Amino acid sequence: MLPIGGHAVYVDAKKLYPHLSSDQYPGQALVCELYTTGGIRAVEIGSFMFGKYDTDGKLIAAPMELVRLAIPRRVYTQSHIEYVIEVFGEIIKNKEAVPGYKIIKESKFLRHFTGWMEPLPIHSHNSNLELIVEN
Repeated sequence: MLPIGGHAVYVDAKKLYPHLSSDQYPGQALVCELYTTGGIRAVEIGSFMFGKYDTDGKLIAAPMELVRLAIPRRVYTQSHIEYVIEVFGEIIKNKEAVPGYKIIKESKFLRHFTGWMEPLPIHSHNSNLELIVEN
């Protein structure tokens, strides 16, 4: 994503994971990979955060599937940033093997804070999923 901002870096997860459709939440897949591979915390800004459902319960995807890495001033050293780059290198090596995710439980509002997800089988099509929506 260009231009790079002053307080964060945004990564286009849809471009990194073209094998994952929006209803397989590529941004959330990248967030999980960053954490499990390198202990790096990030946030998905895509269909998990901003997606909605139509009257038939089908996902209306967000326009972009991004991941935000916050980079506050005077907190991280060059070696921290180099570590993040190394972790991305490892993730890119295995990007085709990364599964999508499905929502198994969500609240009616702000689901990205409290939703439950689980990985899908690799190359699974995310259709007719059972979903629990809490009020």
